[in-house]
Amino acid sequence: MTQAVVEVGARLRYDGRVWTLAVLEGARATLVSDEGASAVVLLPYLFADPSFDVEGGTAPGRVPPFGLLKALPVEVRERALAWQRHVQEVETGFPDAVGQGAPREQFDPATRSLAQRERAKAEELTAAGWSASTATVRRMRARYRSEGLWGLVDGRAVRERSAVGRADERVVAAVRTVLEGQRERSTGTLVRLRRRVGWLLEEEYGAGVVALPPASTFNRLVHAVADGQGLLGTAAQRRWHASRPAPPFTPTVALRPGELVMLDSTPLDVLAVLDDGVTGRLELCIALDVATRSICAAVLRPVGTTSVDAAMLLAQTVVPVAMRPGWDKALSMQRSVIPYERLIALDARLEQAAARPVIMPETVIVDQGRVYVSASFVSACESLGISVQPVPPANGPAKGNVERTFRAIADGFSQYLPGHTGSDVSQRGAAAEQDACWSLTQLQELLDEWVICGWQERRHEALRHPMMPRVAVSPNEMWAALVALTGHVPVPLSADDYVELLPLRWQAVNDYGIRFGYRTYDHPGLNPYRRRRSPRADKNGRWESTTTPTIRTGCGCACPRDGSRCRGSMQGRLGARSPRSPSTTSAAPSSAGMAVKSTRRRSPRHSMHCCAVPARDWAASESGR
Repeated sequence: MTQAVVEVGARLRYDGRVWTLAVLEGARATLVSDEGASAVVLLPYLFADPSFDVEGGTAPGRVPPFGLLKALPVEVRERALAWQRHVQEVETGFPDAVGQGAPREQFDPATRSLAQRERAKAEELTAAGWSASTATVRRMRARYRSEGLWGLVDGRAVRERSAVGRADERVVAAVRTVLEGQRERSTGTLVRLRRRVGWLLEEEYGAGVVALPPASTFNRLVHAVADGQGLLGTAAQRRWHASRPAPPFTPTVALRPGELVMLDSTPLDVLAVLDDGVTGRLELCIALDVATRSICAAVLRPVGTTSVDAAMLLAQTVVPVAMRPGWDKALSMQRSVIPYERLIALDARLEQAAARPVIMPETVIVDQGRVYVSASFVSACESLGISVQPVPPANGPAKGNVERTFRAIADGFSQYLPGHTGSDVSQRGAAAEQDACWSLTQLQELLDEWVICGWQERRHEALRHPMMPRVAVSPNEMWAALVALTGHVPVPLSADDYVELLPLRWQAVNDYGIRFGYRTYDHPGLNPYRRRRSPRADKNGRWESTTTPTIRTGCGCACPRDGSRCRGSMQGRLGARSPRSPSTTSAAPSSAGMAVKSTRRRSPRHSMHCCAVPARDWAASESGR
């Protein structure tokens, strides 16, 4: 295959004009146009321009597409290579590029003309069983000179075929229009789709002008048109596909712990014994660090997450998880891959901590739920120096990391618990409600333990060490690698910070203490306020109190005094125990709580649960969580 030669005096096409090469000086070329204009262009830039061409000559050489050749069937590739040897023998007398030995007599350029050599090659191929005439040999020579080896490939093997075959373009357009129109509608059958396509064709072209293909052919055409476009499937699948942004997609990348933290809630596929003694669903709220895939915090609540729950979720991300009674020592941070000795010198809170990273979020990614865009949640983020980044409405892929984590929790945690319901009604067992025996507190204890030993220590396919990309690492290993580069700055929260994040209630302080949610709470710190009315007339003389929704054994209280706040707490007197006991199952939680049974049924969203520890120890207890 010959190539064009660029030399002084050559006529070139460049930048939409015809130029004459006047001067060649090193890697620079001076071009002069017919109008008298001149330009100096670097040769690499000139040759790389898509509009560059040599007038009156062949196109510059191209590297054969070896990758495409390897993808061809073996017989097609071998035939193209055989044609290459025959063409080279016609042109040079040698069947290969080496040219060793003497050429055969009928293909010797010294004694045979080109026409004679072409005729001899056609006769040789015909004798070998190939269907090749002199014109065929001449055509293959021309294709080899212009396209190289790829020009000798049988075009039938590389011809692109339409996914819809030879279907009428008007029918294809009508099918696509109807599929796009029913993306937001309820799912129907292909029979309904075929009728609507027929009605559309009659409306646009008239009755009987465009015929519909048979039902089987029409069904294949529909699948060919909708393949990969999200136009078929369930209504939820079509809406999910429609909510995706237009490609190319930009992956969510975080290079340091806390740079991006995703917050989200989802129903947990487990039935629990609620405070009123009946079984019900729970809601799981988690905070996921994108850089390390660590679950920074996980909170279980009765269905109906509030902004206070989300704020408490943020508070738990910046404090270590304390080792619980009954937990194995292997779950401690000291026994993990986390650089404990280096971190304990910076943060004394890690001395009795479990092996879960302590990450301060810089930016939290939330959806458009009213919980995460509420004023109280945004205010809590501002107080902690965290920026809030809401994702577009109805755009699940924008926070796909946390959505995939929910699925991993369902597969690795929820399905092994008694009372597992499955993701929908079709997967629920007949005795799911009878199997439910754990209270919310017990499930929270089990979840905390599973996050440490079942999630943080499991290798994650999306986590790769920069120096060992073929080795998947665990969230704890990734945090250990990144914290060595970015450092660790402890952010301790004071008791006042925790109180400000807690839900607020206005309660009367009586001789027996404070009573709400069928619980009574008392503490000596309430003595100055018993049977007294507060200065807040708009609250009917009641006192301000705060509760801890995630702790089930007591209540914390904050009462105004002389323009300041005094922090008190009350011991709770709980009611009767639930008739259901964890002993009904073989699995036992590490730290079992107490289920409370009320005298009448109440909605779980109206129940209150609080912390029962002295005020001076309350912040330390909450920090341990």
